[in-house]
Amino acid sequence: MRRVEADTEWSLFSPGDVPELVDLWGAEFDAAYAKAEAAGLAVRSTPARALYARMMRTLAQTGNGWMTFKDASNRAANQTALPGRTVHSSNLCTEILEVTDDSETAVCNLGSVNLGAHLLPDGEVDWERLDATVRTAVTFLDRVVDINFYPTPEAGASNARWRPVGLGVMGLQDVFFKRRLDFDSAEAKELSTRLSERIMLTAYETSCELAERLGRHEAYEQTRAARGQLHIDHFTTAPTWPERWTALRERVARTGLRNSLLLAIAPTATIASIAGAYECIEPQVSNLFKRETLSGEFLQVNPYLVADLKQRGLWNATTRESLRDANGSAQEIPGLPDELKSLYRTAWELPQRALIDLAAARMPYLDQSQSLNLFLASPTIGKLSSMYAYAWKVGLKTTYYLRSRPATRIARAAQGQTAERTPAEPAALPVVEDEAAIACSLENPESCEACQ
Repeated sequence: MRRVEADTEWSLFSPGDVPELVDLWGAEFDAAYAKAEAAGLAVRSTPARALYARMMRTLAQTGNGWMTFKDASNRAANQTALPGRTVHSSNLCTEILEVTDDSETAVCNLGSVNLGAHLLPDGEVDWERLDATVRTAVTFLDRVVDINFYPTPEAGASNARWRPVGLGVMGLQDVFFKRRLDFDSAEAKELSTRLSERIMLTAYETSCELAERLGRHEAYEQTRAARGQLHIDHFTTAPTWPERWTALRERVARTGLRNSLLLAIAPTATIASIAGAYECIEPQVSNLFKRETLSGEFLQVNPYLVADLKQRGLWNATTRESLRDANGSAQEIPGLPDELKSLYRTAWELPQRALIDLAAARMPYLDQSQSLNLFLASPTIGKLSSMYAYAWKVGLKTTYYLRSRPATRIARAAQGQTAERTPAEPAALPVVEDEAAIACSLENPESCEACQ
């Protein structure tokens, strides 16, 4: 990424000529890479921005090619305290970052807290109930290590040795709707960060308690925690509960941890639907959905928006037609106040910088990573370059899908008829030759209009 930013060359190597590179990161990787270049081992060289632009085009066309930043992923990883211990990649959904080698296949045990179910009637967070839920979840997930089925000996050995847990969340959008917070507001960012901090704090306290009763995990002495380093020590943070963090550090030093890793935010697509919550940490994609089940197809409307419309006497046929015509956007609903239009913006209508900023703010409190989708209705090289350069600069470990507008929309249907899919204009593809857009977005990712 530094060479992309500086508009210099990338050298491409055969893995057989530089087998050491895969196990290196940070300064050691830089030195080995430069040494291989000086030795003439590169198969070819290419302008970094040209290949980066090809990567951006692939993202725009397929949504795939998920960006994972190896240095950020390894720098704070609890399992990488010793030389030769390297996180090579994430899992498919990009939230799991664990060490693997020839004798161990990384495994993780996932669960998610429904944040929307942890608010009091007045909208405040029920912190004590959240603590209780996290303690229960970590205890259950740790137990999974012992009773699970493993398809290979390498998987079973790794899980028993490291006992990693990936506790995540869902329903963050529900919390913001109930608290009347715009997704890109400073208050939403602060609350999201506090929730992440509290979950990490309680998860680590629970792992200490389990270590006291059942013993540390087998590989504890090989971790950063055994050397007095917790994940938040690799970031500049101002904890909300400093006294509890101090007590936790003393407890970890005394008892160790039952689990090498504890936090990871998975996509939660299916379980969020079952729980009636919005997915993981994502903003809503639309105020209007079509659900397909064995019983047929059903239109569903954002219940928070419906409640607000009913309260104002605006829930009527005209409003429903407006929502359908706008493909789930609330921006053209007649009579809807501006503050509600802002609250009920969809992922397509939010600045993507806000999603990245929220992700970066919670990163100190995720010892693995998060499945972070980004949304652009019509992706271009300039917009994509700006987004991913900014994600790298703020220290994200991983990103997930790039979502672009689907080539379908909900058709207008009379009552009693089935909503049908109809063609729509495909998302615009980026212009690879737009070098000026690449340069602008890379040199000024914080201010480039694509991220705003």
